[in-house]
Amino acid sequence: MMLRARAFFALSAVAALAACSNEGELVIDQGVGIASVLTLCPSVGIPDYTGDVTTFRNAADTTTASLDVSAAMTNLRATCNDTAEQVYSEATFTVNARRNDTRGARTVELPYFVTVLRGGSAVVTKRIGTVTLAFADGQERATASAKAGSYINRADAALPEDIREKITRRRRAGDTEAALDPLADPEVKAAIARTRFEMLVGFQLTEAQLAYNVTR
Repeated sequence: MMLRARAFFALSAVAALAACSNEGELVIDQGVGIASVLTLCPSVGIPDYTGDVTTFRNAADTTTASLDVSAAMTNLRATCNDTAEQVYSEATFTVNARRNDTRGARTVELPYFVTVLRGGSAVVTKRIGTVTLAFADGQERATASAKAGSYINRADAALPEDIREKITRRRRAGDTEAALDPLADPEVKAAIARTRFEMLVGFQLTEAQLAYNVTR
């Protein structure tokens, strides 16, 4: 699933010529070793085609003449607390909406989802929330803010010690395994995938609304 906006999880090796190493550095003066930086926090984003929603006065008529309300998510921001056994991540976002008929005051409620994925495909949790937009009489546009949060077990988001040792083990020049990228090891790749979590936020669309977003 592609993300329109996301905070990518960090797993990096950076070359350095130094007597001592910091996290993420590739040490070459005393053999070769890799230090990894792997966050416990999930990446956060909006899946393609779910950041917008359009409603029509007549569900069977999706022409401009029938358009009722259109809305879009923006300003997605995430915070994370990974100090406890349950890692808590929270996303805040803004919804900007426009209506065609500006007569009278009106309140519009739009459902949104927050889903946690593990390994890019396994759904861990999914919850539905609602954002409320209030249009004043004669007002064409309205804005509202909302937030979504989720918990992840710290143990599930952390690399096992044997895998971490494989990644961070110092390798001396000339050793056979010094020329091998530990991140290419299938066992390491599988372990990293299991600890990769994503928190996805988007509008809870009907099949018709999703099809409209994909084809418009």
